[in-house]
Amino acid sequence: MKNLKKLTILHSNDMHGDFLAEKVDDKLTGGVSMLSGYVNQVRHEEENVLYAISGDMFRGSVIDSEYRGISTIEIMNLLSPDVVTLGNHEVDYGVAHLLFIEKCARFPIINANMYLTNNQVRLFRSHIIKEVDGMKVLFIGILTKEVLSQTKQDTLLGSLLDVHEAADEVEKICNAYQTEDIDFTVLLTHIGFEADKKLAALLDPNWGVDIIIGGHSHTLLEKPEVVAGIPIVQAAMGTDQVGRFDIMVDTDNNCIDSYTWNLIPIDEDHCPRDIELEKVIQKYKDQTDSKYCRVVTRFADRYTHPARNQETLLGKLLADAFKDVLGVDIMFLGSGSIRDEELGPIVQYRDLLQVFPYNDEIYRICVTGEQLRRMVKRILRNEGDHAEYYQFSRGFRIEFNQKEQELISLSFNGYEVRDNDQYKLGLQSFHLKNIQDFLDVSLEEVTAIKRPKIISTKSTDVLEEYFSQYELIRVSNEQRLILR
Repeated sequence: MKNLKKLTILHSNDMHGDFLAEKVDDKLTGGVSMLSGYVNQVRHEEENVLYAISGDMFRGSVIDSEYRGISTIEIMNLLSPDVVTLGNHEVDYGVAHLLFIEKCARFPIINANMYLTNNQVRLFRSHIIKEVDGMKVLFIGILTKEVLSQTKQDTLLGSLLDVHEAADEVEKICNAYQTEDIDFTVLLTHIGFEADKKLAALLDPNWGVDIIIGGHSHTLLEKPEVVAGIPIVQAAMGTDQVGRFDIMVDTDNNCIDSYTWNLIPIDEDHCPRDIELEKVIQKYKDQTDSKYCRVVTRFADRYTHPARNQETLLGKLLADAFKDVLGVDIMFLGSGSIRDEELGPIVQYRDLLQVFPYNDEIYRICVTGEQLRRMVKRILRNEGDHAEYYQFSRGFRIEFNQKEQELISLSFNGYEVRDNDQYKLGLQSFHLKNIQDFLDVSLEEVTAIKRPKIISTKSTDVLEEYFSQYELIRVSNEQRLILR
């Protein structure tokens, strides 16, 4: 007869400072208070419960940005996850600040593959073993360089390059702890859903990995994706939902006997509120409201950004603002810089910061028509989670055949782009530092034409100044990206 024990694993990913509940269809939805209420409820109802967060607690809210993640750590301490792995945005405030924040956390943060380049010393614990009801559950944290582009701004920090190296690291850790009689093994990753599937296919069954809980790509699933017998899950993004595994663990053979997985809505119908946690969040909200709740402008409509990998009204609006203020021919605005799905019609300063929290530098670079073509082909390639997407300013028009991966037409102000033409292009500092990976053009190439120049030291200042000068702003109706 099998020796079976039940294990419940709750999981979140890509919370991005989504602390506050909102009214959706007259129902209070999301927010850390009700998320905490649900987690605590399950901890009381079930005997063996673990709650894991798979990266990107930071960025996306004024509360997080104002306190550079320290507010987030205080809130997360009260939420009390059992284990957290790093996401790419945990590095946004710098490596030194991340290490300081880790000291403030009263929960374990794991990562197997970030290290100091000069001596190969890991920055964090690679794994943690949690013991519940006599079961030993091994968690391993994975974040690859493919998503950790921010580290190019710090030469002291390195990471694994790809999923193949990640698989080697998993093998090393799993083999080292086989003598511990590990009952269950979880990969807590922040590499994107497509990369999770590739990683699962590389894992040897003898290593004993049971499930992969992922993040980064904000993937919304109806059921787990099973690759090589390993269920892979994500919980979309934010705090509107939480993933829940209910697993029967075969502790004789150290594997899954059976499981169910559901995505639980975080709303007032399913979750009690954590009033004490609400008080802490309200403290930060009151402080930021007093500083940032002033009206900047009014749009003619509410403009949306429903997905980062498509042209959006809000994306076009912001790209146009940078183009007009900074005097570039074309603005390539990183679509992932837009962290909320809508803005307007009344725009307060806090709304602007929440939508666009990256107050980074803007560079002007000069590129040829041939380089522009390479850039566009790179942006529109079919590479799943890791492709970096952009919003384009007015006057720039692309026709692209997705099936054949061919550029049909590329024009600027009604004229076809010629290889030898030159254009002034606006680019955020993060994207300039990653120009080879993101846009298939080297920094040396563009520097040979003209040295990149900083034309704005704070991008949010540009948006505030532009929008404060106008009322009832409308977005251009022109379609800039036409996919065939």
